[in-house]
Amino acid sequence: MVWLWVLLVFVGAALLAAIWGIGIERHLRVVRYEEQSIDVLPVGSLPIRVLHISDLHLAPWQKRKLAWIARLGNLDIDLVVDTGDNLGHARAIAPTLTALSSLGSKPGVFVNGSNDYYAPKARNPLSYLAAPSERHSQVRLDTKTLTDGFESWGWLNLNNSGGTLMVHGIRIGFVGIDDFHDGLSDLPSIGRNKADLEIQNKPQVFIGVTHAPYLAVIDAMNDAKVPVLFGGHTHGGQVCIPGYGAIVTNCDLPTKAAKGLSSWSRGGNQLWLNVCAGLGHSIFAPVRFACRPEVRVVTLVAKKG
Repeated sequence: MVWLWVLLVFVGAALLAAIWGIGIERHLRVVRYEEQSIDVLPVGSLPIRVLHISDLHLAPWQKRKLAWIARLGNLDIDLVVDTGDNLGHARAIAPTLTALSSLGSKPGVFVNGSNDYYAPKARNPLSYLAAPSERHSQVRLDTKTLTDGFESWGWLNLNNSGGTLMVHGIRIGFVGIDDFHDGLSDLPSIGRNKADLEIQNKPQVFIGVTHAPYLAVIDAMNDAKVPVLFGGHTHGGQVCIPGYGAIVTNCDLPTKAAKGLSSWSRGGNQLWLNVCAGLGHSIFAPVRFACRPEVRVVTLVAKKG
């Protein structure tokens, strides 16, 4: 009879976990303020508060999430970094632009994730435990309408590209890549675009932007002497073990860096990576466990004189 009680306890715990993860936690959205500031700005600069949004995976019927995103425009921030996978449904483009328009008056930059190009498709969620996901959908989305909307606000399209913005009187150079996870990245473009900006625009600090923070991307940014990199894609693990953290990252990033700040050194350069666990999930895997949906606010501050 002992085995029966053990089985009942296990089934009961699994049921409670499913109720929590599917019915409750995935709706407990939070603005996460990073406690550690990143000292990369020129001496004497004012702090720059960066709102990092990622992996919204929006569907048109997600009214509460859309309304929550629209309220982000009330935050006291100076710059928006969007690291992709905004879309989670073929009819989500207009609702996404409407919700994010509250941030459209802020300086911003963005890159795309694979879900900004292709509609999601059902797959076995347990397959994520074996290896990073592969794209199976062939349903193309109207990505240009999404990116045109962002660009109409003055946000920089950094898909294998670069550009500069003035924020608090600081000329910031940005270099970004298209989705590495889906094979769209041009890693050598990071160095080329950075060099062009240094000649033409003379930025005072550089920021890197990627959707998927694969180790090859981190290495390429480090090799280009980029001091800060923003990424998403991991969902923070999405389903985590309490007290331990992420089980997988859906890429080769170590699980300990699945969300938040981590430090990476290579060739004499030290790079800060900030990973946002994101707000959403695939419509075919509606769960979050021990990993609340989030956006992150990171503060860039002046170097010590």
